[in-house]
Amino acid sequence: MCGRFVVSRTAGDLVAVFDVDVEGAGLPEPSWNVAPTQQIPVIIDAINRAAATDEDAPAVLRRLEPARWGLVPAFATGPAASAPLFNARIETAAEKPAFREAVAARRAAIPASGYYEWLIAPDGSKTPQFVSAGDDEPILFAGLYEWWRNPAVAADDPARWLLSTTILTRPGAGPLGSLHERMPVFLEPGLMEDWLDPRTTGDAGLLADISLAAEELAEDMVFHTVGAAVGSVGNNSPELVLPVD
Repeated sequence: MCGRFVVSRTAGDLVAVFDVDVEGAGLPEPSWNVAPTQQIPVIIDAINRAAATDEDAPAVLRRLEPARWGLVPAFATGPAASAPLFNARIETAAEKPAFREAVAARRAAIPASGYYEWLIAPDGSKTPQFVSAGDDEPILFAGLYEWWRNPAVAADDPARWLLSTTILTRPGAGPLGSLHERMPVFLEPGLMEDWLDPRTTGDAGLLADISLAAEELAEDMVFHTVGAAVGSVGNNSPELVLPVD
């Protein structure tokens, strides 16, 4: 699973690295201890309405937007109606009521620098590990997003709509299989266009493709032990990812 992660790059860096066309307002600052319900940057490809009247306009625009980490289904009574859906199992996402419509039409890429996992020893003790691609290489998690409409807010108020997201997970693979039974679905850059394309209907085949590619990417992931300070969401600094003995 993935319950804490790191986004060490600024919004401007992410715009440049991932060829973003539109940078949303209110994007969060870099964080070394992102926790569920916090705002995170998400990459979304959206239909460009201007293309309907301007043949020179691109059909799709890539957006970087802030989103609540913890998907709120459109049918939910509110963000606090249940535990935050910050992870979604890729094996069942296409069937689950909370995720199936997002699988079909609202897929996202979530940029990260790495994530934390807790290694459980035979005696039950837990040691935090930082997982990354090494050499400060960016990672993309495959995610889903949803829009929730707040009926208590005026129709013309931008706060009427809440953008939220979840990270897909799959069985652990490669070196990460020894760390935890689940891992995030790493998004293969070559599949990013198909995954994000809003004109493509997501289905079990697409999920299977990105899951298989994530298994291969997991072979190149590395991890090391970090300090216990990461266990508190109040701690947030680059030192959190440094290795300890």
